[in-house]
Amino acid sequence: MVEKPLLFSGNANRPLAESVAKILKAPILPANVTRFNDGETRVQVQYTVRGKIVFLIQSTCAPVNDTLMELLLMADAMRRSSAEKIVAVMPYFGYSRQDYQMAPREPVSARVVADLLEAVGVTNVVTVDIHSVKAQGFFGIPFDNLNTTRTASEFLQKHVSLDPENTVVVSPDAGGVKRAYDFPAKLNTPLAIIHKRRPAPGEVQVTHVVGDVKGKTCLMIDDMVDTGGSLLTGAQALKDNGAKAVYAYATHAVLSNNAATRIDASSALERLFVTDTIPTAKSRKITVIPVAPVLAKVIHAIQTNESISPFVD
Repeated sequence: MVEKPLLFSGNANRPLAESVAKILKAPILPANVTRFNDGETRVQVQYTVRGKIVFLIQSTCAPVNDTLMELLLMADAMRRSSAEKIVAVMPYFGYSRQDYQMAPREPVSARVVADLLEAVGVTNVVTVDIHSVKAQGFFGIPFDNLNTTRTASEFLQKHVSLDPENTVVVSPDAGGVKRAYDFPAKLNTPLAIIHKRRPAPGEVQVTHVVGDVKGKTCLMIDDMVDTGGSLLTGAQALKDNGAKAVYAYATHAVLSNNAATRIDASSALERLFVTDTIPTAKSRKITVIPVAPVLAKVIHAIQTNESISPFVD
């Protein structure tokens, strides 16, 4: 008989962890993650994990330094409690955008996070649509990057009228073409690309749109929405080029600096679809696609030593 997975959660995204637990019919086990009076993180695991596989469900989203420290201390506590395998389930991997030196004397922060996770005893990492796939190479332990293309495309086909003959999938920039390319295969649609430049940090200017979008329903694909600047600028460019309607899908709803308010106020964007890898406040134009079913299947597969290749990038 297969044992139920041992699930633990920090404070980053407790609702997602509880959704995964409900599907697996396994409880979130007791581990107090609190703060000392000076703000330092305190972790107390209250369940025996000796010789067991443990799953730590924790997105390292805002406040990213706090949620990352919670994960590191939980992992260290499990290692010191003689857990056999420590699986960090990080639906959103913070610091993944800092995967190279953008200027002299800067750190490669994604590599630093990888080193920290390994140092505290994490044996496996599971994440979802990581911003930089090359960050997988920073790890010397098994690293599985789950792809949400199938989940998102099936949801969109049910909830949005996407006639293949009148729909175009759009990459918001040249760098995201590979990510967006998976969707036309699922939805049987052509692909367009928005070319843009950044004259200054935080500023985006669209130079031109490659592909026929006139009279079409456009679906923009990206891995995350942060300030919303690229998303809304791209949506307006598509409308200016004759698009009938513009929708967007982004896996991670970072939504900093009142991005949700600007998205709700946009006349160019019909709706934004995101997943719940990061907790998202209610918004008029934002619809959340649950990823708990995929995470639950992957956790079960790891627990039972089955293949997870249908879910990885």
